[in-house]
Amino acid sequence: MDYQSHNKIVTDENLMETIKHGDSIYPFKYYDERMSQFDFHCIEWHWHTELEFVYIKSGTLTLWIGECKIELSEGNGIFINSRILHRFYSPDETVIPNFLCMPSFIAQENSLIYQKYVQSITSSSLAFLPFYKDIPWQMEILSTMKKIISAQNDASVCELTTSVLVQKLWLIMFQNIDREYLTEQANNSSAQARLQLMMQFIHQNYSKNVSLTEIADYAKISKSSALNLFNKFLHITPINYLIKYRLKEAAILLAKTEKKIKTISYETGFRNVEYFCRLFKKYYQITPTEYRNA
Repeated sequence: MDYQSHNKIVTDENLMETIKHGDSIYPFKYYDERMSQFDFHCIEWHWHTELEFVYIKSGTLTLWIGECKIELSEGNGIFINSRILHRFYSPDETVIPNFLCMPSFIAQENSLIYQKYVQSITSSSLAFLPFYKDIPWQMEILSTMKKIISAQNDASVCELTTSVLVQKLWLIMFQNIDREYLTEQANNSSAQARLQLMMQFIHQNYSKNVSLTEIADYAKISKSSALNLFNKFLHITPINYLIKYRLKEAAILLAKTEKKIKTISYETGFRNVEYFCRLFKKYYQITPTEYRNA
């Protein structure tokens, strides 16, 4: 996860992370993160094409992945598949070494190994897989993850060691995954596509008066379906998502411009500045003025 100086993840209108992890000649990236480095100890909703592995070195981590909520304690970890929406939160100093890689890092695309062992997982219904230290084969994965983390400190053979260990990790995981996942294609792709359409509409029109009907109509679904999709994947209503997005845009304007608070309120869709200030303080725990001066 590559984050900006303000410790906020950067995504496009569909919540896809805009930063690539690694490059074409070495599509792997390691990060040693503390949740306290991020605003409100939260890494907001995002997704990426890379595969992600997270190890809980200390503390506890709460994750929302698609429609599921998972809590992981120290010594455990998790795999998050490509293109899966997820969000992290921890109230404390939780440390989460993590690494991301493109599926092609494991095997060359169009090769037999890629098609048989990599694509069968990335195109399956497996959104994520937690690893618990009290389950033997998962403990072996966690041990391999720790070796990958340690390998990042050995500059002489870091890339080669990492490649070998990631393949080993993938092999253990492949051998132990429930076969049903590998024969069942992901059934949430259509639903997630409609959700992303609605999010895109909100991101493009947040400064206007936007109704639930307009949000649902953009994805050509009913209002009840829109409510269900937002609740299923993001655990929030479309209107509350709209409000939170407006507040985040307002925070950016407060930090990067000298515009008056009343102007920012209007430009981000709040027609009443007192209402804007009240919501801003409720969400950020400080007033707009305090946020600007922080």
